[in-house]
Amino acid sequence: MGHRRFEVTTLGTGAALPARGRFPTAQLVNVQEALYLIDCGEGTQERLRVAGVNFSRIGHAFISHLHGDHYLGLMGLLSSMHLLGRTVRFHVHGPPELREVVDLQLRVSGTYLRFPLEFHPLAPVSGALAWEDHHVVVRLLALDHRLPCTGFVFEERPAPRTLRKDKLHLVPQFKRAAAKAGEDLRFPDGTVIPNTELTDDPPAARRYAYCSDTAYAPALIPFIEGVDLLYHEATFTEGLRKRAHETQHSTAAQAASIARAANVGQLLLGHFSSRYKNADELLAEALPIFPRSLLSFEGGVFPVIERSIV
Repeated sequence: MGHRRFEVTTLGTGAALPARGRFPTAQLVNVQEALYLIDCGEGTQERLRVAGVNFSRIGHAFISHLHGDHYLGLMGLLSSMHLLGRTVRFHVHGPPELREVVDLQLRVSGTYLRFPLEFHPLAPVSGALAWEDHHVVVRLLALDHRLPCTGFVFEERPAPRTLRKDKLHLVPQFKRAAAKAGEDLRFPDGTVIPNTELTDDPPAARRYAYCSDTAYAPALIPFIEGVDLLYHEATFTEGLRKRAHETQHSTAAQAASIARAANVGQLLLGHFSSRYKNADELLAEALPIFPRSLLSFEGGVFPVIERSIV
C-alpha cells in the first residue's frame, strides 16, 4: 500500500432516528489528500470539526438519496463554507431534485454564495461514471430503496511504475518521468530497453464501495466484485427481516452475504437502527457469514487495504 493514503472516516453511523452517541450518515473519503464527502446528515459539519477536517479542503459531496438523514446537513455545511470565505468551486453530486432544495434555501435566506456551486445530477445506474480526476474514478451503484438511491465505487488512480534500483544508472534523469509512465528507453543508436526491464509494476489500484440504504440486492455483486473495502448498511438483525423488507433496508446477515458473494476484502457495517443500543449484535450476526466484517463507529478511520493482504 505504501504511503499513498486511501481511507474512509465514518462521521455518522445511525439510521433515520437519532440515537445517543450516533449521528446520521456521513463519511469522508481521503484519496491521496483529496477529500470527498459521501452523504451529509444533520450535524456533519460538527463531526468534521471533531475529526479536525478543514472544510475548505473538501471538493465534492456525493449524496445517495433524499431521505433527510442523508442530506439535511448539506445546507449548514455550505453556509459555513460561505461564512468562512471559501472561494474555490464545490461540486455536489446527487439526485436532480437536490438542486431545487438547495436553490430554494439560498433564495429564501437571501444568500449569495462566495464560491461557485456546481451540481451534477445522478441517476442510479450501476457502472455509470459519476466523476473522475487525477486522484480517483467514481462509478455509480443502483441501490434498491424506497426512493431512487445511488451507491458509489471509488477507485484510486494507479500509481506510476517504480524504477528498479539496479537499472537506475541506465536511465538519464530527464527520461525517468517517461519511464515511470511506461515508456521504453530509446538511445540515439537505435538501442531500445523495454520498460518492463527498467521498472516494476505499481501496487494494484484499490477500490472502496459504498452501499447506503438498500434492500438485499444481489444485482450489485458484479459491480462490487473484489473491492478492497465494502461499506454496506446493516439496519436490522435477522429477527427483524420482515421489517427490513418492508422498509427496503438490509439485515447484517444480508450485508455479509453480499460481501461473501462479491469476495470483497473487508466489510464495514453501518446505518444501525436506534433500537440497537449496542451494534455488537449486528456484528455477531455478520461474522459467521463473512469473518472479515467490521463495525463502523463515529470518527472511525478505516484504511482501504489491498484485498490480497487483508
